[in-house]
Parts: sequence; C-alpha cells; structure tokens
Amino acid sequence: MDNGLRLMHVHAHPDDEASKGAASTAKYVEEGVRVKVVTCTGGERGDVLNPTLSVDPQRLADLRREEMARAVEILGVEHAWLGFEDSGFPEGDPPPPLPAGCFAAIDLEEATAPLIEQILEFRPHVVTTYDENGGYPHPDHIRCHEVTMAAVAQAAPLWQVSKVYYHQTFHKQKLLALHEAAVSRGYESPYAQRIDDVLKRPDDGHRVTTRVPCADYFDVRDAALKAHATQIDPSGHWFALPAEVAREVWPTEDFELAVSVLPYEGPEDDLFAGLR
Repeated sequence: MDNGLRLMHVHAHPDDEASKGAASTAKYVEEGVRVKVVTCTGGERGDVLNPTLSVDPQRLADLRREEMARAVEILGVEHAWLGFEDSGFPEGDPPPPLPAGCFAAIDLEEATAPLIEQILEFRPHVVTTYDENGGYPHPDHIRCHEVTMAAVAQAAPLWQVSKVYYHQTFHKQKLLALHEAAVSRGYESPYAQRIDDVLKRPDDGHRVTTRVPCADYFDVRDAALKAHATQIDPSGHWFALPAEVAREVWPTEDFELAVSVLPYEGPEDDLFAGLR
C-alpha cells in the first residue's frame, strides 16, 4: 500500500533510526507512507555496549551493517548509506582532534552532496533530523544536522521538502515523567544515573510542536533497537520500564517543526499535518 506520502529520516549512525522515532516510523509504514532512512556513517568507531558479546574490532563495521539490515526489515523502511566514516566521540580535556577524513571533519559541501542526491531521488515531503545541538553533542550528530539543513536548502530548486522536523526524543518533561513513573511503580529507572543533570536543565518542552501517538508500535521500536545487538543490552536499563507503563505515561514520539512551507497552526499530532 502506498498512500503517496514520503518521509525521510537522516541519521548519523546505525541504531539511531531505532532509538529515535522508530515507533512513529512503524505507524507511518503501516499507513502506507514510504519511509526512507539515510544513515550518514557506518558506526565503525562505536563502542560495543552489549556486555554479553565479544566482538572482533575488525568485524565491527560488518556487524553494524548486518544489524542495520535486520532493523530495516523490522521497520519496513527503505535504506541508504551515505558511506562516510564514523568520527567517534572524542573524550578528554581538551578533546583530541577528530580523525582525518571522518564525517565531522570533511568539508561540509562534500558531506552534503550525496544527501542532495538522495533527496532528489526520493522526493520526501517530510524530512527529520537532529537539532542544532545534535540531540547530544556527538560530532556526527551535529554534522548530520548541518548536512541535512544544507541539503534541503540546496535541493529546493528541484525538489521542495515541505517540512523539516527535529527529533525531541529526550526532552526534560518526558524524561522526568518516565523516571517518576518507574520509581513510583518500583521499577529501575532508565534515567536514574542522569536524573540530577536532567533536573538542572532548563525546560525545553516549548520546542515540542508535534506529538505523534504511536504507543501501539513500541514493540516494533524495541525489536528494531534490539536488532543492533552490539549497541544494546537486551537485559539492560533501557528495557527496565515495562512497555505498558511507557504506553500509559508517554504514548507519543515528539518532534519540533523546524522548517515548513505551510503555516503552523498550533500543536500537531502528525508529521504530515497540512499535507494529507
């Protein structure tokens, strides 16, 4: 089924498509929206975060591709790799320089060109990416934001994307609600270790313009996330809060309308508001 609408998600690494907006993706796929995920890097500098796995570092790049293929199948989306090299997350004070030739270090024009091609080929009505802070300050996430915004603007003479949204996956109001729900019900909170930092953050709820109801698809989201076995411990804290509690407390995935050729008419519950 194809209802004529097209949605493109631009992400930095394999697994980002499963941790950000995956339930709404599954909802739109079931509705007949064509969805394409574009992954900028191969994630080859990511750490293995699943303690049950022993991974040969020389195999990590191949494993990330195999995991991505499984997640794509679970979500029912189309997929393209831009083919850039993961920049890694520089740690230290001061942080070390980025690896030569990595996604965040190359010229912006070079990094943008293949995404322009993807936009002109797929002709999405809606594009999602991260905000100017990258969602969190990973250099590839910040570069993903820069590349997406540049590509949408440069493609406009040939294909005008109608709307660009930022994922607002971990805004303060949502994190506090889920944390408090976990604690009050006697579960381990996925956010316990960083709740003090969350409390110190300024309120950012005003950035959320669009809340897409998608609780019925949380199981698809979790399956796609678990497909990235090198990145996710299936018995870890991210799955400590039962799905039924998450559905009750926060049944939406949240976005910020960043660019639109249509007038914004107040809070939305659909990325395609005004386009149907």
